[in-house]
This record gives sequence, structure tokens and C-alpha cells, in this order.
Amino acid sequence: MKPPALRLKRGHEAARTHPWIFKGDVADVSDVDAGSAIAVVDAGGRFVGRGFYNPRPALCCRILTWTDEPLDAAFFRRRFEAAVALRGRGHAQGPPTLCRLVWSEADGLPGLVVDRYGPVLVTQCLTLGMARARPVVTAALGRDVPRRVGLRHGRSPRGPARGIFGGARLGRRLRAQDRAGRRGWRHVRGDDRRSATRPGSTSTSARTGPRSVPWRVIEMSSTPSATPRASPATRLRGGARRAVCIESSPEANAGARQNLELNGFTAQAEIRASNVFDELRRLERDGARFGVVVLDPPPFARSRSALDAAARGYKEINLRALRLLERGGSLFTFSCSHHVSESMFEEICRDASADAGVRRPGRRRAWPRRTIIPCCSRFPETRYLKGLQLEVV
Repeated sequence: MKPPALRLKRGHEAARTHPWIFKGDVADVSDVDAGSAIAVVDAGGRFVGRGFYNPRPALCCRILTWTDEPLDAAFFRRRFEAAVALRGRGHAQGPPTLCRLVWSEADGLPGLVVDRYGPVLVTQCLTLGMARARPVVTAALGRDVPRRVGLRHGRSPRGPARGIFGGARLGRRLRAQDRAGRRGWRHVRGDDRRSATRPGSTSTSARTGPRSVPWRVIEMSSTPSATPRASPATRLRGGARRAVCIESSPEANAGARQNLELNGFTAQAEIRASNVFDELRRLERDGARFGVVVLDPPPFARSRSALDAAARGYKEINLRALRLLERGGSLFTFSCSHHVSESMFEEICRDASADAGVRRPGRRRAWPRRTIIPCCSRFPETRYLKGLQLEVV
């Protein structure tokens, strides 16, 4: 009996370099269970790669390897060893205490995200195939991280995505498995600061470097996710005189307050639960001025149809932030909208700068924490994050 295989249509062979295969690329496929490993072959039957197959979503297969090898425990151990070694570069004790150990396609493991929070690793399986491989993933992680770890699994998709992912039964089982581990905040130490974080969420602190010294700093995100932010404490530890954090999520603000208390900066910081756009207008009316402004908004364009509205939103938020800067101050502004290209984001910020009377001295590269695959020209989806530094003269 031939092993299960997915055969590509002639002329649809981007899968030789790109890990995503859509239904429109498929000529035929063996009758296999959803979430199973499957070999991908071209129209002539030649091996292309191996990945997990799910007939429900349009993105029906994600390739994990272009080598003819089984997706077994040894495979996952090799991938994790490479990911841990990458994060451990320059760290004598291995990967940082707070970091993203595995980032899906960027580490050759599409559909898997692993975050480290001190002694706890949190896994998120974003595909049915990865969810089915979770026992092997868990065993491999326990071997490759250089300290004892507790493993907990992130949430499975809800709503319409649940049916595509694998059905309600899978979601209930995963939630029941980890119900106890989801409660409460965990105190962990990372680099030179202490943090209170809820495993399963992510912290997206922009690294402004020494320019945050000794200015008054304002940081704005207005994200709908429950993200515990340690960045106000990071700015103050770097030498800032005072920090203001504007965040619309009550849960994220609770985490920020705990982080400030843990680091002894409560008196030097202010947390405002408000919408960023509303607060920017109020601060401008009041004549407030800051030496450093950090903008870290959620994606404004989740589809191409939202590009025009996103451009207007980015223009307004950057223009109003620039008007709050003191002379010589800096704005660190970021976008995580995949559909907003680097050139488009630069053009928007250039227009906002001209209206506000500032110049752009240099670019900010995408954060190292978000790995960009070297062949990014063939996999542009990894270049969604971009940032700039703008300065008042």
C-alpha cells in the first residue's frame, strides 16, 4: 500500500520553498484522517516535503520539512534544539527567562508557538496536526530546555474557527486538561527586571534603548488583548524620570501595575485606562510634552479591504504623538499589520512628520524576537512587523 500523499497540480509548486499549501494547489490527496502527516509530491510524483494535512481550511497543509524524514520525536527534538540554541546565543545560561522559544514557521514548526515564562513553558497549537502531535511536542520540550519546566497549553480556537481546527470535542478536552494552570499571575525574573505575567499571553515591549534616558516617557498600545506589559518598568529602569502607560485593557493594566510594584517604580509611573486616540487628543489640548513616545498598536489592517482606513488611523496616531514630543525627543512607532508594507508605513510616517515639522533620522528594524525567515522574499508573511524612530529637530 502506498503511503498517504498529497499531489500538487502542475505549475502549482511554490511548496518547494513556501510552507503553505492551499486547496487550489492540490490535484488529489489520499484519504487520511484530518491532522495526519502526509507526504507532498509534485505532478510527476517527485517528493517535495512532508507536513500536516487538514481538509477543512483553505490552507490545507503546512510543510514542516523538505527532507524525506518522519515527523517523529527525533524530528521535533532536532527542531527544538536548533530553536533553543538560537535563543541562547550570547547567554551563558541558555535562553532568556522570558522569551518566545518557538515561533511557528520561523523555526520550521508551522502551527506551534512556545513561550517561556521562567520555569513554565506555554505551548499553543494553532493547527489540528500540531494539536494531535502535542504528546510528542511535550516530551521533546522537556528534554531540550536546560532546566525543569512545567508545560501548559494555550487556548484552542473558538467560534467558527473551532470547526475548522478540529471540532468542539478537541477544544473541551484541551481546556479541561489545563484549567488549573490558567489561574493567577506568575512572578518571574527576566534580564534585570521582575515581571508579573499570565502564562499564555505575550508582552510586546518596544526596545527604545538609551534614548529613554532621562526623558519623561509615554507608552501607548490600546490593544484589545489581555497583554501584561512590563515596558513601563523597563523604561524607568533605563533611567526615564517618569513613565505614562495608556492601555485600554483592564487586565493588561493590572499586569502593568504588578510589574511596577515588583520593580519599585509605582511612584514614578501612571497607568491610564483609555483609548489611545482619545487620550492623544486630550494630552495635546492640555499642552503635555514628552521626551519619548512609544506607539505599539494592534493591527489596523486585518485585510486588504481595510488598508485605506488603516492608513488614516496610522497617520492620525503618529501625527498626534509627534505633537507631544519635546525638541530633541523621539517617537518609536510600530505596525504589525501584514497588509501595510514597510514602504507604505514609511510614507505614512513621512507625511505625519512633515505635518508635525519633524525629521526621520533612521529606521528601526523588526524586533529580533520576531524571527524573519532568510528567504523572506519567498515568504513575505514573516515581514509583518516594522518600526521607525522619528525625532523632533
